[in-house]
Amino acid sequence: MSDVNELVDKLLQELRRGTITIGVLSQLNQPQYGYSLVTMLSEKGVQVEPGTLYPLLRRLEKQELLQSEWDTNEARPRKYYLLSPKGKQVYDLLCVQWQKIVSSMDILISQKEE
Repeated sequence: MSDVNELVDKLLQELRRGTITIGVLSQLNQPQYGYSLVTMLSEKGVQVEPGTLYPLLRRLEKQELLQSEWDTNEARPRKYYLLSPKGKQVYDLLCVQWQKIVSSMDILISQKEE
């Protein structure tokens, strides 16, 4: 049984990896810094390790989907991220595609039960 559990864990990790981007984009209508995103996503049931999140944020910023700004008013400087106009457009399109995927998967899964 542990072989099955290990396999399921690996497959779930692959599945999550593909959904983290849309999850992160969904939380950036308001400026957020990295750790606040980790916490916010975790509270909503999406576990993201900081070692996964920070490279993703840098990649999304490089792709011009995010804007960032440093806040140096606190004791520790924090880099805040926010959806750019391009990021908002991409996020909206991803949501449409996500709904299509969910609908298709629901059909496939319900057929399995018949």
